Amino acid sequence: MPTFSEILNKPSVFLDRNVLSPHYIPETLPFREKEIERIMNGLSPALRNERPRNMFIYGKTGTGKTCSVKHVIGKLVEHKDKGTVASCYINCRMYNSRYRVVQKITKEILPALDSMGFGFAMLYEKMMGEIRGGGKRLIVVLDEVDMVKDLDDLLYTLTRANDELERGSICVIGISNRLSFKEQLDPRSRSSLCENEMVFPPYTATQLQAIISQRAKMGFKPHVVEDSAVNLAAAICASETGDARYALKLLVKSGEIADEHSLKRITDKEVEDARRSVDTDVAFEAISTLPDHQQLVLLSIAELALDKGKNTRLTTGTPEEDDSFLISGEVYEEYCKTARKFRKPRRSARWYREYLNDLEMLGLITTVESGQGMRGRTRLIRIGYPATDVKKIVEKNFLIIESSDHRGA
Repeated sequence: MPTFSEILNKPSVFLDRNVLSPHYIPETLPFREKEIERIMNGLSPALRNERPRNMFIYGKTGTGKTCSVKHVIGKLVEHKDKGTVASCYINCRMYNSRYRVVQKITKEILPALDSMGFGFAMLYEKMMGEIRGGGKRLIVVLDEVDMVKDLDDLLYTLTRANDELERGSICVIGISNRLSFKEQLDPRSRSSLCENEMVFPPYTATQLQAIISQRAKMGFKPHVVEDSAVNLAAAICASETGDARYALKLLVKSGEIADEHSLKRITDKEVEDARRSVDTDVAFEAISTLPDHQQLVLLSIAELALDKGKNTRLTTGTPEEDDSFLISGEVYEEYCKTARKFRKPRRSARWYREYLNDLEMLGLITTVESGQGMRGRTRLIRIGYPATDVKKIVEKNFLIIESSDHRGA
């Protein structure tokens, strides 16, 4: 059995793995200059001791939303005047309720306070007292804001807090991968959060190639990554998701494969090998964090894709002739059955269409509009990952949810 010393002394293609992390924020963020400038303009009133407007930022995963916001917040805090500007970044996958968000904010601005055991009202008063007393311009970043269970209550609390503050203020920046989630908000919450909206477009193949090349030079030893491997990783990402985080995962996994086999170069072969492993990890992460009904729609698509005995596959021509596509109406019928099976109230056809948009935006499915050859126009759907793997992930998630529900009963 090897010792840690032996493992640490093994040759490696990596120079600095940290710069290949999606959480690493480089000094310059290529191809996001316009978006960064807009965020800076939106938050600059805090430096004049004025309340910035709330901001909602959305776009696909891996388009630089979080990095851009963190980059601007870092610059803002550097220029703060006498400590009046404060910020709190919150990952809403971890802090997914109003109570937990306010608890996190209070802990950030009052680090000496042991907030455990405080009720919500007490935490709120402590937070407000600190903001009011110091005249703080607090900027709260809610990343993956759609994961908060009682989001309307949270937004109401944070935005209405400004009515009670004689000094200081709270500004909210919401970040989401899902374009449709805001439609589920109360109109008042929507108007307060979306005072200033921004959309981050996906990176193009050329942009991804430049980003991957930049990080590869920083993260690997000189001349380790072949140019063709960089180009292949960029092409894979651009054709599938436009997700820079996916590209970085490909780089890291390619490097791990090279180290495992004592290779000194990363070629196309390592990238292709890494792709199979990364696809599984990305699919599991993306599916496991979906709300229940999106998972049920995805499970229905997987079931139909696997069930060759049903007449749901098209067997005649072009996208609509491709037998890997499914008809939207039949998927909706299957979703209704699946919802009953898991004792969930089915959602309307309108919400079902929004769920399809979310799933497509995350790269879990592909959709196209049918041609004139079918009765009317309909949406054709194809699953983006192996149906067997998707089915296992969703069913496992629902088993965990049901087990948790029974324990809480």
